[in-house]
Amino acid sequence: MKKLPLLLCSIFPLFTHAQQALKLWYKQPAGNIWTAALPVGNGRIAAMVFGNPEEELLQLNESTVWTGGPNRNENPEGLAALPQIRQLIFEGKQKEAQELAAQKIQTKTSNGQMYQPVGTLHLAFAGHDKHDNYYRELDIEKAVATTSYSVNGVKYTREVFASVPAQTIIVRLTASKPGALDFAAYLTTPQKNATVKATGKDLIVNGITGSHEGVEGKVKFNGVARVIATGGKVLTSDTAVTVQHANSALVFISMATNYVSYQDLSADAARRTATYLNAAVKQPYDALLKAHITSYQRYFNRVKIDLGTSDAAKEPTDVRLLNFSKAYDPQFVSLYFQFGRYLLISCSQPGGQPATLQGLWNGEMSPPWDSKYTININTEMNYWPAEKDNLPEMHEPLVQMVKELSVTGQGTARTLYGARGWVAHHNTDLWRITGPVDRIFYGIWSMGGAWLAQHLWDRYLYNGDRRYLADVYPAIRGAALFFVDDLVEDPKRKYLVINPGTSPENAPSTRPGVSFDAGCTMDNQIVFDALSAAISAAEILGKDAALVDTFKATRDRLPPMQVGQYGQLQEWIDDLDNPKDNHRHISHLYGLYPSAQISPDRTPELAKAANTTLEQRGDVSTGWSMGWKVNWWARLQDGAHALKLITNQLSPVGQHGGGTYTNLFDAHAPFQIDGNFGCTSGITEMLMQSHDGVIYVLPALPPQWKTGSIKGLRARGGFVIEELTWQDGSITTLVIRSTLGGNCRIRSSVPLKGATPRAKATGVNSNPFYQVAPIAAPIIHNKALSPQKRVAPETYDVPTEKGKTYRFSAM
Repeated sequence: MKKLPLLLCSIFPLFTHAQQALKLWYKQPAGNIWTAALPVGNGRIAAMVFGNPEEELLQLNESTVWTGGPNRNENPEGLAALPQIRQLIFEGKQKEAQELAAQKIQTKTSNGQMYQPVGTLHLAFAGHDKHDNYYRELDIEKAVATTSYSVNGVKYTREVFASVPAQTIIVRLTASKPGALDFAAYLTTPQKNATVKATGKDLIVNGITGSHEGVEGKVKFNGVARVIATGGKVLTSDTAVTVQHANSALVFISMATNYVSYQDLSADAARRTATYLNAAVKQPYDALLKAHITSYQRYFNRVKIDLGTSDAAKEPTDVRLLNFSKAYDPQFVSLYFQFGRYLLISCSQPGGQPATLQGLWNGEMSPPWDSKYTININTEMNYWPAEKDNLPEMHEPLVQMVKELSVTGQGTARTLYGARGWVAHHNTDLWRITGPVDRIFYGIWSMGGAWLAQHLWDRYLYNGDRRYLADVYPAIRGAALFFVDDLVEDPKRKYLVINPGTSPENAPSTRPGVSFDAGCTMDNQIVFDALSAAISAAEILGKDAALVDTFKATRDRLPPMQVGQYGQLQEWIDDLDNPKDNHRHISHLYGLYPSAQISPDRTPELAKAANTTLEQRGDVSTGWSMGWKVNWWARLQDGAHALKLITNQLSPVGQHGGGTYTNLFDAHAPFQIDGNFGCTSGITEMLMQSHDGVIYVLPALPPQWKTGSIKGLRARGGFVIEELTWQDGSITTLVIRSTLGGNCRIRSSVPLKGATPRAKATGVNSNPFYQVAPIAAPIIHNKALSPQKRVAPETYDVPTEKGKTYRFSAM
């Protein structure tokens, strides 16, 4: 092999598939562009690392630094006005109903509190504005951000990581020449009720978050950055710690608050910070780094993916992003997939808070949409990869939040609807509010809690843990019980419907700005899933037999889905869709994904209608919407179209409506992390699906991914895809491990052979984790086109035993 010049090797590390495939890297610093900085996090604390030679910036977050304090936000006038609002909607007076609800149901207090930054650590290096050999990377295989460059022949290197074991962010600074490391460290904070000082080797910020919308700020926070130098001197002023002529230095960043729970702020923030910090500084750097990598890779290394490579993979990440639509760069998709897993590990850890609209990273005091939990799609999308992409532990913060909402939501159900059970609307925050917030146009939507409860049920379908199911059953039961009391009979059609309801953030073109209606398709689909999950959970646990009968009777009276005059899946109970509507929310396709109500194999007419709807809405959209569309096209088994949406997503911001920033953060725009997780989920759905009573391998493989492999995906029923390889678009090897036992039904586009006895699958899958609730026959209007007949893929039943592995290959 021809040797590269030494200088070139120092600037750009020699590319190999193993080394560069899992790195974001750049030839230039982030400057002052937040969406060019690189994210590190341990699920509780986080930093955005800018990599500026002359002044490194680490913008800092702690997951419980929110405005306000414990509060409730229901409007007590809601229940009395509800009958009149419902009557107006049934009379076709949706605008009047919406106006009345704005006065009587919409919150008159908090619309939700804001997630805010702690501050920024500055590391100033005099004279480093003149540098060369610059290189910056985020190694997502090790969760370490590194910056290196040279000044006057001296190489300077910075390493940054956020450690779970040490509960601190650790910065290591080195120089290739002894005594050449000189810098000044200081903290700044945008928090108005905070002070910053330097004492000894510590930079300290203390504060309390502000009030917002009449809710008094009560979160006390504390942060300490401790500077420890090897060699040289450490000098301290009132506000800065200065290092002179050192060989190397470590900076330990610890942060904490007084937050214990959504109703308890009794912790000592400073003591928490000190406990983490004092334990961390006693350990050698190499031990800290090793423990961090080991902890992180415990999760990250579970899944490996290879979609092929090309010379394009040798380019910096921002160049690859710019060229992706024009270059063959399948490895960039693999990187983006794994970056989504990196982000979920980094922003959602057991015992912590769930990922917000921006994950764990937010640099603004008044962030977009307050960086809350938007639960009419965005929070759910954050967790789509958790189970199937082998990060179930990362799901735990969301599970805990849903359990807490099932408590606070009981008051909202009683106050606004006079109903049992619990309800949450389209948004919540650290304080677990459940009343309607923000604009009336989309605020009064009572499906948020029920959608979140599906995560509790779906998690059980993957883990099969009855003790877990018993723990979350009250939340699943309560979400369904709410609908038993809240559904009302449509006087025209006699169905049970949600009234008032909406199709999130959209409205028919015949009544612009008026979203209120009864029996909206997405509402019906979510109610169906909530009742079905509660029925199944209760029967598994042997509970609530009489209530199960009530749930079943209620479910039988829900409106069926409808295919409208343009061949589309109707968004509303009346055929009001406009084929020229290109709204970013296509919420009525919830039934296709994440639900399993629509299937090309079981409900071909509805799948055809969903396809038509997607074509009518078009591909151009916001980032999170494109992420959802990847999953929809994958569920429709159209890999080429799914890849087209990935290509749109992996484009610079604005080219296709949303896109991706240079640090690979998703753009709504502005930044929202949900699109990252949505695309990671969609890539998985292209390669493996397990929702439709069967494990379907390579259901939506695009032609561009002719050869590849993936290892470690999880399927429902406790199955793990230990190995899946393909060549020229056909499976070559499939290895499945069974953790629970039971029938394994496998679907493949090519016939499979193996040593294990297998039979052509017939009838309903006997595995209890693969039961699919039958839906009502859809109503199909005259102008709808019939779907084309499909060739049934090969499907096999394989009996499995717990703990055993089963290998197959193409015939």
